[in-house]
Amino acid sequence: MVNRMVTGAHYGLRDWLAQRVTAVAIAAYSIFVGAWLLLHPQPGYDGWTGLFSSNVMRTFSLLFLLAVFYHAWIGVRDIVMDYVKPAFIRLAIHVVVILLLVLYTLWSVQILWGM
Repeated sequence: MVNRMVTGAHYGLRDWLAQRVTAVAIAAYSIFVGAWLLLHPQPGYDGWTGLFSSNVMRTFSLLFLLAVFYHAWIGVRDIVMDYVKPAFIRLAIHVVVILLLVLYTLWSVQILWGM
């Protein structure tokens, strides 16, 4: 009898649910910004500055970006795990993607709060 132990993988309901929750957050933000653009067809610099001057909008924007980054991570990770067979290349791709997503997160904070 062969005892097969799977370690380190996180397949299943958690990732599926995370993708759906992040998709809802992305959709909610997109609908809000789309509605705002319909109400302000040519906002200009002052309009955009006014929109992003409140901490509520900045926080909502950061949550949107974090949802996009996490959604992207799950998708990229699953694709790489399915289609890239050599472990070293798979690890290298994962490390590069994680570093880029962390960099994008820090950059997003800097843009939204001007730190």
